[in-house]
Amino acid sequence: MTTYVYETIPQHEGEQPEYFEIKQSMHDDPLTKHPESGKPVRRVILGGYGVLASGAKNSGQAGNNGCCGGSGCCD
Repeated sequence: MTTYVYETIPQHEGEQPEYFEIKQSMHDDPLTKHPESGKPVRRVILGGYGVLASGAKNSGQAGNNGCCGGSGCCD
């Protein structure tokens, strides 16, 4: 089972989305409504490792030897 993050879709100006997590099979269809309130929802796509490493000075792109790849770029 995979844990997915969903957010409610604001229906009125100024309304803030609510976020929640739910465990689902990868084969299940995404939810369209909040399981408790019935508000419309959409699945949130998270960035994975790239988001966690966003503070790195040298991201490992081609030609730059990666973070701390001998250049001592990471303090």
